[in-house]
Amino acid sequence: MLRIEHISKTFNPGTVNEKTAIRDLSLHLKRGDFVTIIGANGAGKSTLFNAIAGSFFCDSGSIFLDGKDITFQPEYRRAKVIGRLFQDPMLGSAPGMTIEENLALAAGRGGWLSHVTREEKTAFRDRLALLNMGLEDRMKQPVGLLSGGQRQALTLMMATMADPKLLLLDEHTAALDPGTAEKVIELTKRIVEEDRLTCLMITHNMQSALDLGNRTLMMDAGNIILDIQGRERDGLTVDDLLQRFRAGVGKAMDNDRMLLS
Repeated sequence: MLRIEHISKTFNPGTVNEKTAIRDLSLHLKRGDFVTIIGANGAGKSTLFNAIAGSFFCDSGSIFLDGKDITFQPEYRRAKVIGRLFQDPMLGSAPGMTIEENLALAAGRGGWLSHVTREEKTAFRDRLALLNMGLEDRMKQPVGLLSGGQRQALTLMMATMADPKLLLLDEHTAALDPGTAEKVIELTKRIVEEDRLTCLMITHNMQSALDLGNRTLMMDAGNIILDIQGRERDGLTVDDLLQRFRAGVGKAMDNDRMLLS
């Protein structure tokens, strides 16, 4: 489904600001995999997502999605088959447009409600009701008036409306309060399972990384240092992860945000 072969990326090469963010990284995902990714700040997690989404072209290596070579495909074309959520709830939706108009945009109608059928509008309302946030009764309200949690839940719905081949979740609950974050996580689990999506999710919460999905990756210095799934992952604890990190890189993890989550 997703096949990444030996990609590398260095920013500002040949300058004092040179930074190698991804180092000869390879990763294969099967259709329906729900993979969580953890790692300290600067490990290369978001850079990996940017490489997959086409925010830049890698210096070397190849990326294939559903058997198609997308290595040099522009970002706007990849966006048709790759859904993505960011840490900031303000990204991913148009604040000046109504909820209904945002959904029309996500459905490929360019935000023009005149192009949306009555059946599609009913489907929008029914799908919003599944969020259990009362948004189905606020279809004419500008998205900019929603809370962070409501907006992130709406963005998740928008990102998965067109049945993407791959869903990228970049710490999409990190900016939310704990109660709201839990609701969005439960919504994420339900949508990914019901729609049978292939999903990569970055999280700073190490327990969530073990509880969610079927596979966990740990990154450090631009590469994957741990890839666990199946029986090896079952019963693994946060302490186990920390010990494996120490064994893999020869040092303890010193990211307070992750350790305290």
